Amino acid sequence: MTQSSLEKCNMVEQGYQPGSCAVQTKEGSKKRACDVTLRKSAESYERIIKSMHLSRPEDYFSIYQSGCNHSCLKCHSYEFSKFVNGEWKSSDDLANAAIEYYNQVTVFEPRERATTWHANDLCRHCGSCVLTGEFSDNCPRKLKKEQVVLSPQGFGPARNIIAFTGGDIMCKPEFYVETTKKIKAEHDDLWILLETNGYGLTPKNLEEYAAAGVDSFWLDIKAFSEETYRELCGTSNKQILESVQRIVDLDFTLEILTLYIPGLVETEEHEKIAELIVDTDPNIPTTLLAFFPCYKLSQPIYRGPTLLEMVKSFQSIKEKGVKNLRLGNLGVFVKTNNDLEFLEKTLGPKFH
Repeated sequence: MTQSSLEKCNMVEQGYQPGSCAVQTKEGSKKRACDVTLRKSAESYERIIKSMHLSRPEDYFSIYQSGCNHSCLKCHSYEFSKFVNGEWKSSDDLANAAIEYYNQVTVFEPRERATTWHANDLCRHCGSCVLTGEFSDNCPRKLKKEQVVLSPQGFGPARNIIAFTGGDIMCKPEFYVETTKKIKAEHDDLWILLETNGYGLTPKNLEEYAAAGVDSFWLDIKAFSEETYRELCGTSNKQILESVQRIVDLDFTLEILTLYIPGLVETEEHEKIAELIVDTDPNIPTTLLAFFPCYKLSQPIYRGPTLLEMVKSFQSIKEKGVKNLRLGNLGVFVKTNNDLEFLEKTLGPKFH
């Protein structure tokens, strides 16, 4: 990356380090994500979008973006986040898609539940109530059968949330701000959720997001140690950790995700992240997600965590004072009914 391109970087202009932003174009060259997946036409901002649909288990409308300011070794969407892959969509296109989705919404959540974390207490996504007319044994029984609908990823409700996910160039707020304003102008009870690595959540950018009407952030804290974070993602995590308090201070809804990656991000890291959460607000919804080998962290060198490893970190995070914690990606470490029974006996019935 040349010095002239760095001078145009929004992060550098604000006094931060540049991200790990190189993505591969369709021609095979490497260019900065914001230069090749974001553009401004005469009418509006445009972004390369891979797909958009009602997603599971989040139960909201997800917009999957190409291009990212991180180069995560474990990226599960690298096919479009690290490669230019998708179609140009304008802010008008996305606003129209959100307005169309509004007519399909079956559950209207309050703003403080504009998270993926809260989807879990509504539905287990088995589809039993629709397919057989009977609720399954582990169903929360909070929805009517009519509120459960089929989407490309299975059964569940359709909640009043529009999420931007996949690649992340939230260091360039203009596109997100413009799209949010257009959606809110039509339906101010559609909550806007940004799933983010947090790299772009500087004080200035967060103020722009707040002014535009963005409601919620799903913040993926991949590691606490800056050395480990840089190894995993190619960037510093200093402003990412600082953003937790800023997000809360600006009255956004916040949920936090962290991963268990054996050999890289284990209990000691989780404890430090837990301390950060508790110092800010111990009630922040938090998910401890089990890593599964993918992309550059693939088998046989890398593996997912074991049942006991996940239990150890879960208990340590709870002991630090995090009140709203759940486990994710259970299929990685839960192999039998005995495993499930052990989790419920050890951690209580609300571990996921």
